[in-house]
Amino acid sequence: MENEERFRTPDLLAAHGVRRAINVILQGEGAPYGVLEVDSRSAGEFSERDIAFLQGAANILGMAIERQRQEQALNMALEHQQVLLQEINHRVKNSLQLVAGMLRLQAGDDPHLGQRLQEASSRIMAIGRAHDRLYRSPQVQRIEMSGYLSDICEDLKQVTPNCDILFDASAQVFVNTDRAINLALVVTELVTNAARHAYPNGTRGPIRVRLGRVDGNVARISVRDEGLGLGPDFEVTKGHGFGMRLVKALAQQTHGQFRIERHPRGTEFILDIPINA
Repeated sequence: MENEERFRTPDLLAAHGVRRAINVILQGEGAPYGVLEVDSRSAGEFSERDIAFLQGAANILGMAIERQRQEQALNMALEHQQVLLQEINHRVKNSLQLVAGMLRLQAGDDPHLGQRLQEASSRIMAIGRAHDRLYRSPQVQRIEMSGYLSDICEDLKQVTPNCDILFDASAQVFVNTDRAINLALVVTELVTNAARHAYPNGTRGPIRVRLGRVDGNVARISVRDEGLGLGPDFEVTKGHGFGMRLVKALAQQTHGQFRIERHPRGTEFILDIPINA
């Protein structure tokens, strides 16, 4: 540097006794990020090998900076997509709640029509509850069923005033979102059917909804009443009501095994589902 005539030696380097310096370009994607410099207080000159070594180090730094910037850009894009997804789920949930509320308002004075609209409203609310959980959850691929079904049972209390709906979960069960909605609809249908048929004419009784595990890969959902019970000739596979037809279709979509058990008091509907199917 003492013989350099093209450039002025910076005062900082002169103050520290720097006698030679080497610079290479810190190349980025398209445009350089800057310059990498090495200074030395010893006399002499840097060699071509020094230049090659320093340029190799600069290339590694350039790739590291580029990777960091790409990761930041990807993270920002991911956060943006998550915000959009949460907003969509939030809006869908609110829209479904609005439709459910409109159905309840339209029930009017016709008891038969009112009952049908209330049942339709319950199905819509079950789907809305799923979007509510997706909106508040960091993951959208799966739903934890114990909390989901607990919310569903709380909603069903409003449309089954003659029943005490009791929910119990002995384990956490995670299933994918589509199957979780199907399972919630199954529970909704079974509870409303029990309220209508097991306790007719305003009679009152409990409906117990349970969630647990049979083993590591099979979960069980059961809905049990203590009412009149089913007729001896009733078969799930031959049920002609819309509710039972819907239950059978949804159970098939979950790849589950559906059956009924008759008890001295009431009936229990049981659905065993493979968790990882």
